[in-house]
Amino acid sequence: MAQRTVDEQSPPTGVATQTARRRSFAVISHPDAGKSTLTEALALHARAISEAGHVHGKSGRRHTVSDWMDMEQARGISITSASLQLMYRDTVINLVDTPGHADFSEDTYRVLAAVDSAVMLVDAAKGLEAQTMKLFAVCKHRGIPITTVINKWDRPGREALELMDEITERTGLTPTPLTWPVGIAGDFRGVLDRRTGQYVRFTATAGGASIAPEEVMDPEVAATREGEAWETAAEESELLAAAGAEHDQETFLAGISTPVLFAAAVRNFGVHALLDVLVDLAPPPGPRPAVDGGARAVEDPFSAFVFKMQAGMDTAHRDRLAFARVCSGVFERGMVVTSARTGKPFATKYAQQAFGRDRSVVDEAYPGDVVGLVNAASLQVGDTLYLDKPVEFPPLPTFAPEHFATVRAKDAGRYKQFRRGIAQLEAEGVVQVLRSGLRGDQAPVLAAVGPMQFEVAQHRMASEFNAPVELEPLGYSLALRTTGQWAERLTAERDVEVLRRESGELLALFPGQWRVRSVQRTHPDVVLEPLVAA
Repeated sequence: MAQRTVDEQSPPTGVATQTARRRSFAVISHPDAGKSTLTEALALHARAISEAGHVHGKSGRRHTVSDWMDMEQARGISITSASLQLMYRDTVINLVDTPGHADFSEDTYRVLAAVDSAVMLVDAAKGLEAQTMKLFAVCKHRGIPITTVINKWDRPGREALELMDEITERTGLTPTPLTWPVGIAGDFRGVLDRRTGQYVRFTATAGGASIAPEEVMDPEVAATREGEAWETAAEESELLAAAGAEHDQETFLAGISTPVLFAAAVRNFGVHALLDVLVDLAPPPGPRPAVDGGARAVEDPFSAFVFKMQAGMDTAHRDRLAFARVCSGVFERGMVVTSARTGKPFATKYAQQAFGRDRSVVDEAYPGDVVGLVNAASLQVGDTLYLDKPVEFPPLPTFAPEHFATVRAKDAGRYKQFRRGIAQLEAEGVVQVLRSGLRGDQAPVLAAVGPMQFEVAQHRMASEFNAPVELEPLGYSLALRTTGQWAERLTAERDVEVLRRESGELLALFPGQWRVRSVQRTHPDVVLEPLVAA
């Protein structure tokens, strides 16, 4: 589907004014908590699409618009980051959906560097799971305000008050529910809006394919209509009030409290309220910290940073799209900007907004927007782009890989396609590629945070580059940074190998920590440093 540029309808002018009407956020959670379903529900409520289908549908059902890769549709999980731009109440909402599998944590961490707030999606039955907690820690480290959505309340689950206690105990945040469920988990009738005291009653639609009608009632009518379910919700809401669980904007922005909403994304229940919260409470883009310790104000000349590279989104054109978050100034299609890494110019003649797999030309963009730069062969993940006034933003995190495999082309006659494909996947950050003179370019080592990254790499090499590959797992599980002076001595050690990243950084690979300790006993002065995500 074609997506209009968001500013078609005579928008306000001026960078500060345009920035104030932007909201950029990511959805974080454990796999299968409903991120992609929520993403599509938000698009539906913002009227960017006319009908929703969910990923786990049977044959013939629609897939979510953000899950465009065929592997995603087949498996029912998100393995790429999808950028969607929506209009709601004259506010431009930039939603970056994150990979739904823990093996793609590195991609998710990069996305979190490109947004101003996050929505933490929690399964009503499972509570806070491992991946949710890992991503929460990143948000906390980066000072990203978090709105919490308790999802799947239409299914049997835990008690609402119990979930609030868990949020407090495990995250240290004070939950301040804005809505409270009427009906236990599995019997979701609606919510008590704690800001107004009114009852918002939901009505299901066929398959959740259209916006669920909402009926607003006064407490007296709600009590008559819902009886004990309403009384229970009202009593629990009073308990929350007595405990001081009321929204405070200052503590929310400071990362001390988290507004909480209850929803069932697959039925489109409670989604409208989330859009309102994003508009009313989530922060707009602000000054961006730079490497030199200063900050790039939103009114400064144009600047942006690349947080994602993606190829294969358009099967008709083997192009390469760089997703760049605008940090300051006005982006104008056709402008020539400078790459801080190379010092070379980059022409933005072809600039697009992505709506899942679909694209439209974008002529202007403002701080908080995500722009897709086409044919960006000279750009890399983490690059800073600027106009006039130089700036460089901090580098994006690189994770320590834990899985390693040698990759070879199945058909030696397709070596040119093999090299091009491997270089493309490396530039996108799908996998890390490690090399050495001993192994040569015909058999580099792929390094990954999780094994599913290998599956994606193998699938894309065959389907996009027509260069099927075979992988040979290696017995390493740990990579540590070392220096050139130690490379030869470490390579001489049994079960140890030193390989080089594209950046020139040297990594020493070990089968486990026990082997590291053994080498350190033999070479007490050896340089071995952990790779830590920023």
